[in-house]
Formats: sequence, C-alpha cells, structure tokens
Amino acid sequence: MQATLSSKNQATIPKAVREYLHLKPGDRFRFFFQPDGAVVILPRIPTSALKGSVPKRSRPVSVDEMNAAIKAGATKRFR
Repeated sequence: MQATLSSKNQATIPKAVREYLHLKPGDRFRFFFQPDGAVVILPRIPTSALKGSVPKRSRPVSVDEMNAAIKAGATKRFR
C-alpha cells in the first residue's frame, strides 16, 4: 500500500491500515523511528481500554511486600 503527500504535507492513511489499527476519526497515533530506518505507526490506546488486562490478585499487596519485590528485582538485575 502507498499514500501520497499533499501540498499541505498531509497524507491519507489507506483504509486497510485504518481498519487494521482500528483507527477512527479523531484518534491519535504515534510515530517511532527505528534504527534500520523504518517508521512504525502505533495508535494511542486510552488507559480505559487496558482495564481488566491484568488479573486481580487474590489479596492486596502490602508496602513491605512491594519493597521486598523491588529489592529482589534490583539485586537480580545488577548481579
């Protein structure tokens, strides 16, 4: 697929790409430059769309447990 840049420096995103990325009018997306020269376009996902993507824990985690996990991760990472 390809698009043409207009005299106003605008391009129309091909329908197949819009459908694949589930883009609708007014949606925002980001461009990322890759080291190999490629450009990646990703839609911005609203945080509300992430609700439920991480399973709930059976019980709340205490601050002491969080600190222990941070310490263990930092220790493991820098060994």
